[in-house]
This record gives sequence, structure tokens and C-alpha cells, in this order.
Amino acid sequence: MPGPIVETTEDVTLRTVEREDAAFIQRFYTDPWARVGLHATSHKNEAEVEETIEEEFEDDGNAAYLVCADGEDAPYDHPDDEDTTPVGFVLAVHVDRDRPNIVHWVAPEYRGEGYAEAGLELAVETIFRTYDVHSLSTNPVDGDEATRQRYESLGFVHEGANREMEFVEGEYRDVHQYGLLRREWEA
Repeated sequence: MPGPIVETTEDVTLRTVEREDAAFIQRFYTDPWARVGLHATSHKNEAEVEETIEEEFEDDGNAAYLVCADGEDAPYDHPDDEDTTPVGFVLAVHVDRDRPNIVHWVAPEYRGEGYAEAGLELAVETIFRTYDVHSLSTNPVDGDEATRQRYESLGFVHEGANREMEFVEGEYRDVHQYGLLRREWEA
């Protein structure tokens, strides 16, 4: 069950990730394209995801958000299942440094409805407003063009690639580096 609201727009709400969200977050780790962003080479069971939430997502150096579609009367604090629907996940690793890395994912049944773009944009805005970071980075994998285009649409700039760095879907793929400076976001 998602936690309290962090930020909200007309389209999506960012809520805190709670340990009870492990079953939803576990789905992220079954997506080979998404988990590469966290350097996770294989899926995780629910107990492993609970441990990851406790040890990594709850760490002050990281910012984890559930992207939710809230109902009109969803409460600010812990909503009931009928008040909100988790549709995605955003994690920024090392927000306590100059250049955190950001990863996002939307559950397959909610893709194509604008949640990825809205959730990622709100998370980027929230991170720049909340943390003293100079820039953000991300590392989409060759073959995931939708993700690359989404980052580019928000102003992320392609800065290079590591050739054949990750093994995804049966082949070695290039991992691209993208960056977004605070001043570019604020322009």
C-alpha cells in the first residue's frame, strides 16, 4: 500500500514506497529492460525486494517514489487500495551527491497512458526542488528507444555510450549515458 503523498499533479501522484509495496516493486525486477538501470542482473523474490526497500530505498541517500493514479478523494496519508493505483516506480540513487542516477518503470498494463512521462517529469522536478544536486544522469540500454526518447523529451542530453556493457534479452547491448543539468531543467 503506497504511503503519503510526496508531490501531485492533475495526472499523477508521487507517493513514498512502503515495505508493503514489495509485490508491486517485484514486477520491476522481472522486467529485464528496467532492472538493468539498477545493475540488477536477474529477478528478485518478494523477500529480496522487501530487503532492498529496507536497505536501499529507505536510505537517506536515495529517493524512491511510487507513481500512482489517485482517485478524487484519495487521502494525503496512507490510502486504501480503492483510493489509489500504483502504476509505476521512480528511483534516484545517490541524491546526496552531485549527480544522482535516475531509473523509472511503468507496469505493462499502464503503458501508453502517459504515466511514464508524467511520473518521470514530476520526479525530476521534485528531485531538483528537494535536493542540492547539480545534475541527474540515467543509463538506458540500446533497444529501449521509448525510454531514451522519454529522457530526451525532458531535456536529457546524450553524453556517450559503453559498448556491449549489459546482457539483455539474449545479447550484449550498449548502455547510453544521458545527463540533465539543473540549469538546463530550470531554463
